[in-house]
Amino acid sequence: MKISEILKQNKPSLSFEVFPPKTEAAFESVSGAIDKIAGYKPSFMSVTYGAGGGTSSYTVSIAENIQKNKGVVSLAHLSCISSTKDLVHSQLVKLREAGIENILALRGDIPEGMDASNLDYHHASDLAAEIRDFGGFCIGGACYPEGHPDSASQNDDIENLKKKIDAGCEFLTTQMFFDNDILFNYLYKLRVHGIETTVIPGIMPVTSSKQIPRITKLSGCCLPPRFKAIADRFGDDNNAMTQAGIAYATDQIIDLFANGINHVHIYTMNKPEVAQKILENLSHIVK
Repeated sequence: MKISEILKQNKPSLSFEVFPPKTEAAFESVSGAIDKIAGYKPSFMSVTYGAGGGTSSYTVSIAENIQKNKGVVSLAHLSCISSTKDLVHSQLVKLREAGIENILALRGDIPEGMDASNLDYHHASDLAAEIRDFGGFCIGGACYPEGHPDSASQNDDIENLKKKIDAGCEFLTTQMFFDNDILFNYLYKLRVHGIETTVIPGIMPVTSSKQIPRITKLSGCCLPPRFKAIADRFGDDNNAMTQAGIAYATDQIIDLFANGINHVHIYTMNKPEVAQKILENLSHIVK
């Protein structure tokens, strides 16, 4: 099933993101965790992609297993900044042969020291257009409620987002955020710019204070005072931080549902217990 069809369902639903193992030695444990998460039957699961080998070599097989053996629709990530056209074409063929119908088209992070002048792809919109021309896939794209770190301004970022949509993106998934008002303001700005494409909010349950510096560095997101207070109070106690982080994420999700958003994407960090607790907290809301 294509995600564009899932998004037509007018009821609260959750999807989960997982990532492949970084090494072959970790494959069994990571696969076990992913299988457990799939067992909770989310509306779909996304599988991340690591450019240049490593995790990218497992993306197709994990997405195929989730869909064929676990009965959960898969969304395969595909990034392009360090890929050649031949490599992208090869990956598209593999995904088609595996029965995957959904791709999240991403630029990916530019490796330090890379010469950007001779790249086959410069933007996610370049990749989206190629996937569209290849045919047969529902294409998603990423968006940034607080602006892409490389954009000169949020307006500039939104104009680039329109290029992704024109290139074939049928839905958008947000970078993580911790203040729902930021998302609501962003959605208003998208409508002002004429963007009506469905936006799936991405929520990160923070279960360790060690995650916070990396989150802020990679995403550039702001941490509201309420979240900072939780991290300050409970950050030294792993169990307490896990409980508080899941509660904070649950509160965000309930607020999103209450304000008319039906589809929320959870960055699980391959932790089945996080997915399970959130579903338990929403047992009478997500059915």
